[in-house]
Amino acid sequence: MKGNVTVKTLAQELNISIATVSKALNDSHEISQETKQKVWDLAKKLKYERNPSASNLRSNKTKTIAVIVPEIANNFFSLAINGIEEIARKRDYHVLIYQTHENSEIEIAFTDSLLSGRVDGILISVASSTVNSEHFRELVKRIPVVFFDRTIEDIDAVKITTDDYESAYSATEHLIENGCKKIAYLCALNNLTTGKKRLSGYQDALKAHDLDFHDHLIVNYDNNIDTNYENIRNLITTQKPDAIISSIEELALPCYYVCRSLNLTIPKDLKIISFSNLGTAPLLNPSLTTITQPAFEIGREAAGFLFKILDNKPIDRDEIPILKSVLIKRESSGIC
Repeated sequence: MKGNVTVKTLAQELNISIATVSKALNDSHEISQETKQKVWDLAKKLKYERNPSASNLRSNKTKTIAVIVPEIANNFFSLAINGIEEIARKRDYHVLIYQTHENSEIEIAFTDSLLSGRVDGILISVASSTVNSEHFRELVKRIPVVFFDRTIEDIDAVKITTDDYESAYSATEHLIENGCKKIAYLCALNNLTTGKKRLSGYQDALKAHDLDFHDHLIVNYDNNIDTNYENIRNLITTQKPDAIISSIEELALPCYYVCRSLNLTIPKDLKIISFSNLGTAPLLNPSLTTITQPAFEIGREAAGFLFKILDNKPIDRDEIPILKSVLIKRESSGIC
């Protein structure tokens, strides 16, 4: 029957209207889940194939969404994209992926080009170099946008994030409980809400345990790999911290390299924790204690809310989740 099955065929088989079938196929909120499931099951059984070109022309939709991320090679973003694609596939949507390489000018160029009608909506995790929110304030007025993980505080839009403050607080407290009193912090995403919350969590945990915060125990991320290595080496040799928290994955491995070059033993001489979705973290020697974000779920949630917006469904701000990261205690922090 393949090739001859139409929306009308499905409607006749199920004894419902063509309009109901069409809405069910588009996952409309107007149709009950039970009816949608019946339509989807029959469509699969009869090998119904949609005509995307005709459908798109009628609905004035591109059936395409854009995902803008700093870097695909980052483990977190690759997992988040997988989550986004899972939801998009269920809606028969294509996904265009753009990398900003942490460059805000490239980010602006991408979003400007997407306003031409190429996509129906945008999912974005903001570049670390972004300092001006005015561009995004205008963008959200012209096209549906959902931010995920890296967000800008003063933008009125849906933002899917994790408990960055609580995660950094818990990591710092874990190190303190393991006897650390001089905890350094590798700082990144300074301009974004994400980075600010992580730093605040670290600072507040120190304060809660009567430990002083010192600027000389802070190292800021640099786009140059060699500079990061030298800055971390200088921190360890001059300040002699007993622990380090890395606010991003990219700064974790340089800590291992520096310790090896200085003949320092982890965790005996230096304990390390990092925000990371690194799949090989358990295999490092010693295994790396991580604050692991639910990246795949973040992608699914972000895509889900974007499609709610595209479907003109009302969104209650109270229903937007703050997802929980997990502190996975391994050897590098001296498991307690």
